[in-house]
Amino acid sequence: MMNEKAQRFRALHATPALRLPNCWDAASAAVIEAAGAPAVATTSAGVAWSLGFPDGDALDRQAAVDAIARIARAVDVPVTADIESGYGERPSDVAETAAAVADAGAVGVNIEDSDPTDAAVLRSFGEQSERIAAVRHGAGADCYINARIDIYLRGASEKAAQFSATVARATTYLKAGADGIFVPGVSDAETIAALVKAIDAPLNVLAGPGAPAPSELDRLGVARISLGPSVAAAAYALARRAAVGMLEGDSYDEVADGVDYGTMNGLLRT
Repeated sequence: MMNEKAQRFRALHATPALRLPNCWDAASAAVIEAAGAPAVATTSAGVAWSLGFPDGDALDRQAAVDAIARIARAVDVPVTADIESGYGERPSDVAETAAAVADAGAVGVNIEDSDPTDAAVLRSFGEQSERIAAVRHGAGADCYINARIDIYLRGASEKAAQFSATVARATTYLKAGADGIFVPGVSDAETIAALVKAIDAPLNVLAGPGAPAPSELDRLGVARISLGPSVAAAAYALARRAAVGMLEGDSYDEVADGVDYGTMNGLLRT
């Protein structure tokens, strides 16, 4: 029988779309939950930055799993984890990652098809299918597998072929065991609507300034909207503005509207 959080998370992939302002540590997860989010998603970039690493499979598995466990302990809502390309070269390594992530408390994962040795190159259909199947084997039937396709994000195909190539990969990944498809790098309404119609699974898009509003993405049939690393990047931009204001501007204005100390302490359980 599927656990309650996993059931709840699956049910959120509908209309209106599941909105996921991505977190990068336990405190940001608690803040996002307190704002009303029905689920919490990690951003691999934000997690890596917070631990002193660049994004792009530079973080080791244990550090990533430990971060996911802290986040899962900090919130009551379902947690889905970005595991980059799986933290391992072989499908068996990916299965170990998925099992560890599930044990850490996540009920979903994102796995991408970019090759970490060359971000402009995507793994072959067969190789990525084996890795998705390994996630299913390691994490179990409850886990919601969101298979990321990086064709638009990386410019991995000729523009005229990007749509058909994305749909072909989506079809293959769903057969391998994925539950949903994540297509970052596409923001025009016409293409998004066409992807919704062509892919027989919930579609996740990466949004932000310049993308259609969440309500418009609802209308297009999108099932999940992610902000990716942009919330973490905005937080770091505030830190930079605060530092410049104090060091060069003789001002504390940038820290005037922070979450107060008592509220932050109250959000985090011991």
